[in-house]
Amino acid sequence: MAKEMPLSSWSCGPPVNAVVPPGTCQFTEEWKKVTLKSKKRISGNSYVFTFSTPDETLSLNLPTCSCILAKGGTDAEGKPAVRPYTPMSTNAMIGEFELLIKVYPDGVFGNFIKNSEIGAEIEFKQIPINVKIQYPFGSKKYYGMLVGGSGITPMIQALHAILGNEKDKGAVNMLFGNKTEGDILAHETLDDWTSTHGDRLSVTHVLSHENAKSSWKGQRGYITKDLIQKHIAPPSDDVLVFVCGPPVMYDVFCGPRNERDKVTGILGELGYNASQVYKF
Repeated sequence: MAKEMPLSSWSCGPPVNAVVPPGTCQFTEEWKKVTLKSKKRISGNSYVFTFSTPDETLSLNLPTCSCILAKGGTDAEGKPAVRPYTPMSTNAMIGEFELLIKVYPDGVFGNFIKNSEIGAEIEFKQIPINVKIQYPFGSKKYYGMLVGGSGITPMIQALHAILGNEKDKGAVNMLFGNKTEGDILAHETLDDWTSTHGDRLSVTHVLSHENAKSSWKGQRGYITKDLIQKHIAPPSDDVLVFVCGPPVMYDVFCGPRNERDKVTGILGELGYNASQVYKF
């Protein structure tokens, strides 16, 4: 068995608003190979991978919000594994970009990239469906974020834009669900940002499987209707709620993500409509 990498401290740094319009990303609809430059293990099974951009004299030019597709490894049917990922870095980074990836035992691409050598060439592309809602998101006064697990990465991208713009006065309240404290991705970044932007960002962690004997003092269980009513601004034209996480979250909170024109679940019960909820 290969020796596990030592743990490293990592944070996104301060929030940076480096927004570009759609259509300028260096990755297009054709696969492009770039170089794996470094990798760090930041928690038990979470890693930050740094890649070169196709043109290393430029930033990735990724619109906010959007993701990219990565290809590597083969699935049980022998087909290439393709996975969407949202970079944690911004367009202020020249010649490189960073992906935060949680590597599961059966995750084909995750294990492929974890086991790739520095200097390996990895393929990426971006297709139109990868481009999501664009900053300034309607310039709302209040943003809610209902997040589960690796769904945090698009929220970090959005927070970079919101908090990184001193003229943007929007306030963000996030409910972030995970199994255990060790599963919280970007924990250090979120702690830093709530410290430096506490007047505009509030994060409430909710842990479903944290050991009862642990020192955790925060919320336990799951994100509930009561927690949403307590922490998320009520429906109005000044509010936008982002939902991002595993499929069950959409079923519970807002309805399937491909049903953009209606809101069901808890948010529907609370009176939010389709213009007030964005399903990532």
